[in-house]
Amino acid sequence: MQVLYSLDVQGDAAFDCVAQFFAESGADEQTRRIAIEWTRGAWADAPVCDELIKSAAIKWQFQRLSPVDRSILRLAVYQLACCPKIPPKVAINEAIELAKKFSTEKSPGFINGVLDTIHRKLTEQRQGG
Repeated sequence: MQVLYSLDVQGDAAFDCVAQFFAESGADEQTRRIAIEWTRGAWADAPVCDELIKSAAIKWQFQRLSPVDRSILRLAVYQLACCPKIPPKVAINEAIELAKKFSTEKSPGFINGVLDTIHRKLTEQRQGG
């Protein structure tokens, strides 16, 4: 989420620091590899994730979302849409925890509502509904 935030604020130039950021995080090699994979995937799919977020956050202008909330949502939406090994409940709960740690007191509820809507929409699409 922190690297996605940097990418949102600084653009693609922030990719130069991705490996260093994760190396300094103290995480083991497998965790770093997965984190880099999710970061690259979420950033590459940001336009698709953003459209899903916009469709679920109908009362909010996407550009007015804080960069922190956008980054949390992008990561979670990427996980919901593209990482079938991650249970949706885990992806949503992790996003809520990130919002509690890094964002405002209203963000966890907002994040939960948006992700729940997106999860239902993706489930319907997969079931052909």
